[in-house]
Amino acid sequence: MSDLVIRPATPDDIPAIVAMLADDPLGARRESPDDLTPYHRALDRLVEDPNQHLVVAVRDGDRPVGTLQLTVIPGLSRRGATRSVIEAVRVHADERGSGLGTQLIEWAIEQSRCQGCQLIQLTSDATRTDAHRFYERLGFTGSHIGFKLRL
Repeated sequence: MSDLVIRPATPDDIPAIVAMLADDPLGARRESPDDLTPYHRALDRLVEDPNQHLVVAVRDGDRPVGTLQLTVIPGLSRRGATRSVIEAVRVHADERGSGLGTQLIEWAIEQSRCQGCQLIQLTSDATRTDAHRFYERLGFTGSHIGFKLRL
C-alpha cells in the first residue's frame, strides 16, 4: 500500500470517479457515465469552496482507485462545533477488501481533526448493510435516522 496517494480530484479524474460511483446497484440507477458535463460543473463548484474536499486515492502513478468527499461545516449547535460530513465513499472493484476504504476514512478523520472538527458524520443507504458494518468497525455509531427530500 506504500504506493497509495490521496490527493485532490482533478477534471481528468472525473471519468474514473463517476465509474466508481456507478459501479453498484444504487449508483447504476442514478449516475450517468455517458454524460460527464454535470460532473465537471460540480467539480468546478467544489474547487471554489474551501470547505469541500473531493479526493481520489491513486496508485501506479496516477490510477484512481478510490474516492470520497469531505465537507467541513461550521455551526452553532454543540457549543459552536465544527463538523465534517463524509460522502460518496467508493473503492474500485479491484481494490475492495484491500484496506483502501479504511485508509480513505482514516484520511478523512485526520483531515477533520486538522480542520478543527469536533464531530464527523455520514449517511449510508439503509440497504448497504456491509457498509454499515464497515463504518461501525471504524468507530462510527448508527445514532440517527436520516431523511432526504428530492427536489
